Amino acid sequence: MSLLERTHLEILREVERCGTLTAAAESLHLTQSALSHNIAKLERRAGVKLWEREGRSLRLTQAGHYLLATAERLLPQFESAETFLAQYAAGERGTLRIGMECHPCYQWLLKVVSRYLSDWPDVDVDVKQKFRFGGMGALFNHEIDLIVTPDPLQMGGVTYVPVFDYEQVLVVGRDHPLAQRAHIVPTDLVDATLITYPVEPARLDIFSQFLLPDGVMPRRHKTLESTDIMLEMVVCGRGVAALPRWLVMEYATRMPLVPVRLGPDGIQKQIHLGRRAADNEPEYLKAFLDLARALSSDDTRAP
Repeated sequence: MSLLERTHLEILREVERCGTLTAAAESLHLTQSALSHNIAKLERRAGVKLWEREGRSLRLTQAGHYLLATAERLLPQFESAETFLAQYAAGERGTLRIGMECHPCYQWLLKVVSRYLSDWPDVDVDVKQKFRFGGMGALFNHEIDLIVTPDPLQMGGVTYVPVFDYEQVLVVGRDHPLAQRAHIVPTDLVDATLITYPVEPARLDIFSQFLLPDGVMPRRHKTLESTDIMLEMVVCGRGVAALPRWLVMEYATRMPLVPVRLGPDGIQKQIHLGRRAADNEPEYLKAFLDLARALSSDDTRAP
């Protein structure tokens, strides 16, 4: 029998997640004595302690932290494999799990998913936005199969497919003083209220590529998750926002909004789909990539 078993990893993960042995045992459908016996047996075989007791609480040792990190990396892969086996056994093809690192891309994704679900009736689609270890960690840990990102991280083990090009612009209300400008410069936003998605400023193009290189910050920075509420705020003169031009133009058909170029040359971007490079990709994943590229090249609203 091997020293380390999957049960040990599951116990470590559940104790850390639940906070107590009692709660972890209940979650795993074990008695507390059985759970304690499993860990004690592993500690005896390995010759190292995984927890230290501090009163009624447990504190992971250095070896325990290492094993917990291993559990968090490997268990999602076991669970993913079991899910796929169950789906194939039931005659299903599987679930395509997409991670989003691009808030305004949902409108584009909806158009692709609508067509995809029609073409692949045996495949489900799941979209995730919040990741425990970040988007790339989720991809490598097999929590997701594809990641949608405007800022691809070039690293080993992942490949990217560019889907479409777009321009990041400032969006203002039709009556805003900047609405008649061909382009703006960073100092134009010194007195502005800038509304963005809840993403750290270093990862927002309007900060990293426009404001920060000139040492400029807006008077006020507000965050909102909803694109619709964000643009209602802009229309009411409560602030300005930075969004893809194609998305602004879609909303401008029913709202008094104006896109304004950021700098004389604008900020040019691309949306990419990233996936694990070494995978033996199922046909339904390849089909999604092909469909995303085809629809985006045909859609005049997404440059």
